[in-house]
Amino acid sequence: MQLTPKHREYWNRNLALTGFLLAIWFLVTFVVGYFARELSFNFLGWPFSFYMCAQGSLIVYVVLIWFYARRMRRLDEDYGVEEEDD
Repeated sequence: MQLTPKHREYWNRNLALTGFLLAIWFLVTFVVGYFARELSFNFLGWPFSFYMCAQGSLIVYVVLIWFYARRMRRLDEDYGVEEEDD
C-alpha cells in the first residue's frame, strides 16, 4: 500500500509523540532509580528517591497515558482518522 504525504505526516507526528513520551518514561523509570542516592532531599515527608520509586513514577505513568490518549484523539481528528462513537 502506498502512503500519501498526509499519512506520512500523521505517522511521523505519531512517532515523534511516542518517542517523546518514551524518553520521559525512561527518565522516570531508570534515571531516577539510578541516581536515587544523590536524590536525598525530602518530598512530602519522605526521601525523594523513595517517593519516586513507590508513588511518583506511578503517577507519572498515569499522566503519560492520559496525555497520549488526549493528544492522539486530537491528532486523529486533525487527520480525519478518528473512530466513530456509538
